This record gives sequence, structure tokens and C-alpha cells, in this order.
Amino acid sequence: MFDYPKPLSLSQSCADFLRFICRQKIFKILNNIAFLTFSLLMMMTNANAQVSFEGKFEQGALIRGQAPAGTQVSLNGEVLRVTPDGHFAFGFDRDGELSQQLALVYPSGLTEVKPLTVAKRQYDIQSVKGISNKIMKPDPIAQERAARDTAQVKAARGTFSEQTAFLQDFIWPLTGRISGVYGSQRIYNDVPGNPHFGVDVAAKTGTVVVAPADGVISLSVPDMFYSGGTMIIDHGYGVSSSFLHLSKLYVQAGDTVKQGQALAEVGATGRANGPHLDWRVNWYQMRLDPTTLVPPMATVLAKEKAAKAAVSPK
Repeated sequence: MFDYPKPLSLSQSCADFLRFICRQKIFKILNNIAFLTFSLLMMMTNANAQVSFEGKFEQGALIRGQAPAGTQVSLNGEVLRVTPDGHFAFGFDRDGELSQQLALVYPSGLTEVKPLTVAKRQYDIQSVKGISNKIMKPDPIAQERAARDTAQVKAARGTFSEQTAFLQDFIWPLTGRISGVYGSQRIYNDVPGNPHFGVDVAAKTGTVVVAPADGVISLSVPDMFYSGGTMIIDHGYGVSSSFLHLSKLYVQAGDTVKQGQALAEVGATGRANGPHLDWRVNWYQMRLDPTTLVPPMATVLAKEKAAKAAVSPK
């Protein structure tokens, strides 16, 4: 029974009845809208709790993420490969856009679009004068050789494998004084050179270099024009480590290596001013800052010093 006033006439009864029914429907629709809005907010809250990231959102950084198994992920419209248990990786270029977008389609069908704000970095820029023409512009034969080297390196860095070593906590392949930093750039005779895309660690020739994480050797060449002895480890899902200017290589392409395993020896091969290790990290062809994956060198050196002091005789 509907509880509404007794009509004074048949026409008034019909009008009042229709108004009552309309009020009931509007009330029900508003209730449904409120419920759906609340449910959507709860689903979005759960989605936010379901995806997590490791890494600092800044230019040059590697980001490792995890979402529920079966989630589809894309960055700026580019589909990312995701492990069966929901892990994925992506990077921000040295001069990458400061506003980017990550889209996730969860197994439930819910789509979440996450705007990413990337911090801008400042790089060390130096001007160098008096560089010889031979160094500024190698002869055609050297240029052809360098082009072949570049093709090999790009092929190795473009490798995709289902290894999940990229999820490990990376370690420094060599500890010591940092002599070159990522992103720095020199202006040679007023002509901008390529930025430096690695971190340099100074050491004596013959100092052992170890694997920063597990992986498979995708390139091992004793003498490239610019980088000299060059080695690349594939850590999986597009993440790789490169080691340049090596004097001796212990492993070959196709070898499986474990974190901490000896790989090679420091040298000054290729175009190098002195013995050091140039360590680089890539996400496919995107060149990233290795220091975004490891503790600060000062912290590591302090721990090494404390450990030596603890075992040394008094």
C-alpha cells in the first residue's frame, strides 16, 4: 500500500500518484549512483594498493614495478612486458619528459591510468678546447669499424629474455673512486659531444670486475673502437649492464653468470684516458644511470673499511 493523501478528485489522484512514483524512482536512481560511485572509489583505492614501484621517479632512473598477476601494463601507449607474477620494468631517459603516463588493466577489468611526474636532473657540462681533428673526426675506416661495433651493441641491448634477475638488489661491479658520472657532457672545440651514459670507477689495470646481478652474457668483444674490451649482461625484460674499456674478459657470449662472479679486468682499452671501469645500465636502447640501482659508493666503501677493520689483527 502506498501512503499518500486521499484524493479530492480522480484527476488529482492520478497526478499525485504519478508524482509519488517519480519521487520514488528518482530516489532509487540517486541511491544507485551513490552506491556505484562508492564502489568505483573503493575499486580505485584497491587498485592503488595493488601496484607498487621501486626506484626514484627522476630522469635516468630504472623503475621496477609489481601488479597483480595477469595485469596488462603500458607506458605512454607502449605495451610493457610483464612477468607471469606481475613484475615489470621501465626507465626514464636522461632528458625524458617530465610528465608521463602509465596505464594498467587489472585482471578484474578495471583500467587505471596513473600520471607520472618525473623529476628533472641537472648535469655537469664542461667545455674543452684544443682537441685534435683526428680525435674530433676519425678516419673513414675507423668510422666504419665504430658503426659495426654500434650495431653489435644495439643488437645485444635489444635482447628480450624471460629472466627475472632484473628484480635483484644490484651491487657495484667494482668499488673505488668515482671518476665520471652519468649525464655529464663535454663541449669539444665548441661542438657538443655525446653525454656520458655510465658511471666511471677508477682502478688499476687488472682489477677484477664482478657481475652486479645474475644474467646471461649477450656480448663479449675484446676490442671495440671506442669502448675497447666490451661486455654486456642481459638481466631480463630489457634490462642490461654494459662494461667498457676492459683489459681481459673471463666469460663469453651465452655464458650464465651469478651476482658477484668475476667477469673481467679493468683496463684502458679503446678511447680511454686511463684505466677505469665504465659501467652502464640500459632498458632496451634507453641509457640509464647505474647509480639508481645501488647504494651510494661512499656507503659501500665505509662498510668495506669497517669489515676490514673487524677482521684485522689488533
